[in-house]
Amino acid sequence: MIEKFLKAKHWQIFMVTFGLPFLIQIIMIPITIIGNDPTIMMNVFPVLMILVMGGFLGWFWSIGVGLQIKVPNDVKMKVKKFKVFLIIPLVYMLFISISMGSMFNGAFENSQSPNSGMIGSIVGIIVPLHLFSMFCIFYCLYFVAKTFKTVELQREVSFSDFAGEFFMIWFFPIGIWIVQPKVNKMIEE
Repeated sequence: MIEKFLKAKHWQIFMVTFGLPFLIQIIMIPITIIGNDPTIMMNVFPVLMILVMGGFLGWFWSIGVGLQIKVPNDVKMKVKKFKVFLIIPLVYMLFISISMGSMFNGAFENSQSPNSGMIGSIVGIIVPLHLFSMFCIFYCLYFVAKTFKTVELQREVSFSDFAGEFFMIWFFPIGIWIVQPKVNKMIEE
């Protein structure tokens, strides 16, 4: 799977992570309106989140782990920490997608709003998990950009060396068009 992401063209990754979910949403809006059933969109939401985050984090994994063979021997990178920090947002997104989908489906089926006590306890759990997941994603952005630039320059790099790549990866729908062609060249060499 790593090879597929590393060798994929920029437009292919863009379509899997951005284009296809956007198209599914465009298709689902009229279906939801015509069917007058908001639960249709709530049932599709977890699938869209898994598709987007799976593609996004899969691309991260491929660069962060797949390019390690091209990192110079004298440069030490914390790959295990990266793997753990990448799995945490993935598990969180699965949890949040499924729990939010089921919570809203239950509310629509019962024609009532969710219990406010239940919402308070969910918020008390979700907010810290969400903040930690955001921290993990930022660390993954940092690690992927650093790995990319380390392979490109073949030396130890500082943040100032890879700040541009960090922001391009952060603004993924734009950055993928610039970063992925360079990844393709690295893999071909």
